[in-house]
Amino acid sequence: MAYPLENKGVLTVVLERFQKHRLPRIMRIKNLVDNGGTLNQSDINFLSKVFHDTQQYSYFVSTHQEYQTLFSDVTSLYDKITKNALNNEAKITKISTLS
Repeated sequence: MAYPLENKGVLTVVLERFQKHRLPRIMRIKNLVDNGGTLNQSDINFLSKVFHDTQQYSYFVSTHQEYQTLFSDVTSLYDKITKNALNNEAKITKISTLS
């Protein structure tokens, strides 16, 4: 059975969805946490879905070098967002317990 992303139409749709819908939201979330904000449940659900999908694409990326940089950048971005969000939550929790 062929991997779905091997189909040029499927690959095109996945890349277009990422560029037009997912990446702009990811960047808004990154901006939020970079400025000390925290994630709401909708943000968490969205990032979980993006992370799950990214994991699903890892096999395809491992056999298509031209997508490895994009894959690595998205994974790194996800990591930065989650680390900043956790740090922001910890700061808020610490401030709350001091009050």
